[in-house]
Amino acid sequence: MGKIAVLVDGGFYQKRVNFLFGDKTPQQRADEMMTYAHRHISKDDQLYRIFYYDCPPSDKNIYHPLTQSIVDLKKTSVYTWCKEFQKAIISRRKVALRLGELLESDVGYMLKPSAVKKLCRKEITVDDLQESDFMLNIVQKGVDMRIGLDISSLATKHLVDQIVLIAGDSDFVPAAKMARREGIDFILDPLWQPIKPSLQEHIDGLASKVLKPDKIHTDPLSVHSGNIVGRF
Repeated sequence: MGKIAVLVDGGFYQKRVNFLFGDKTPQQRADEMMTYAHRHISKDDQLYRIFYYDCPPSDKNIYHPLTQSIVDLKKTSVYTWCKEFQKAIISRRKVALRLGELLESDVGYMLKPSAVKKLCRKEITVDDLQESDFMLNIVQKGVDMRIGLDISSLATKHLVDQIVLIAGDSDFVPAAKMARREGIDFILDPLWQPIKPSLQEHIDGLASKVLKPDKIHTDPLSVHSGNIVGRF
């Protein structure tokens, strides 16, 4: 029996599960995250802890270029959802919430890539743009560093036998290499997002506990774990 730590890059996780499983309430998403993380723990293993990395939602007042008005982010549904989700996960057993910071100087609205493509192809004009064509651009600071520090601490203190990282960023290569040198089995779960060869080279295995997106048909919540297909 081995001890396993599951580390979740929150920004990455939220984007992928929104794509894979659709929108959910904060409580539903928290339940989903817990259940999904536990799919990496077999009956013969022991969960050390789930570490969830994110930033607090921005509460700034931001100018919207289309409506030419000021948006109070603290009054938006996105702000409320994030606060409720973070509150939900810290109440769960064996979950540690690690918060980074927001680079507030870079918070602002920007056109979605799909809208930019339509403009460049002259399929639409500026007059055709809608609020849904814009997205809030927020840059996180310190999240990757906290993930790297926790990997280092878990590995050098030999607190666990295996680290499962739910992420898809090659920035974690140095931390993964260090953990492996300490004898830690390092597993990456990119939720089926393609990863760079440089990251593939420095891990001990890939394990996404959900059916590949092209295999999800009538039941988007079907997941695959070993020989078991189940539901959240």
